[in-house]
Amino acid sequence: MALNEYEIKKMICDVGKRIYDRNMVAANDGNISVKISDNEFLCTPTGVSKGFMTPEYICKVDAQGNVLQANKGFRPSSEIKMHMRVYAKRPDVGAVVHAHPTYATSFAIAGIPLTQPIMPEAVIALGCVPIAPYGTPSTMEIPDAVEPYLEYFDAVLLESHGALTWSTDLMAAYMKMESVEFYAQLLYQSKVLGGPKEFDEKNIEKLYEIRRKFGMAGKHPANLCLNKDGKNCHNCGGACHSEDYKQFPGYQYDFVGKDCGTSAADPQGEAPAAANNDAELVAQITKQVMAQLGLK
Repeated sequence: MALNEYEIKKMICDVGKRIYDRNMVAANDGNISVKISDNEFLCTPTGVSKGFMTPEYICKVDAQGNVLQANKGFRPSSEIKMHMRVYAKRPDVGAVVHAHPTYATSFAIAGIPLTQPIMPEAVIALGCVPIAPYGTPSTMEIPDAVEPYLEYFDAVLLESHGALTWSTDLMAAYMKMESVEFYAQLLYQSKVLGGPKEFDEKNIEKLYEIRRKFGMAGKHPANLCLNKDGKNCHNCGGACHSEDYKQFPGYQYDFVGKDCGTSAADPQGEAPAAANNDAELVAQITKQVMAQLGLK
């Protein structure tokens, strides 16, 4: 059953409290938006802590970011341009979350993308998280920097700024933000311990195949490039990319490319049903993943 606007506003406030309580934002940082129709979007206001919002704080804007409704004393986030660019380029997206999670933002500041395949859930849910070039906050520089990645990923780090995630609905977009931060934290801590042990090509492809079979929504390397000559999009070194895409931002991470000439559908020709919630699916299949990889 579809939620009404008031219920969606309550959900936005709940997610705002979650990102605040989990130290993903400080003070008045971060912003959240939800698509309610092709030309109506609910979003958090500027200048308020996301941990202490109530439904009357939430604003409504159109597809150009113009205010449709806002209570006295509230106006939409100054970063709404970034959100609108995501919706414009990704019609499948229903919600966007921007935050400054500590570990993920540290990688963004250091200029290090999250690309190492170190845990099943990260490979399945995210693939990798590239870095969009720096843009001045509240300007069109950030939407322009993010746009090249929108067709291929569901999360990016914002250079020297934070992280941005998007998905089919609000909870899925929020869960992606949690996943990005957890991935970054594990990657950092494993580096402190001497460096992570990465999955090899065979195990990466097993994880890709699990994602395909479950029909998980969104964009992911598993859907861009099936194995070719024993390689996959985590380590194909550009072998499966067209010349056009060698100029694409993020190409150096070996995660971006056109279709390898094979379909990302089920190899038997039967397309799987789309998943409703990435986070829920990842939770359901964790045991299956570990069993197939022979890990304990």
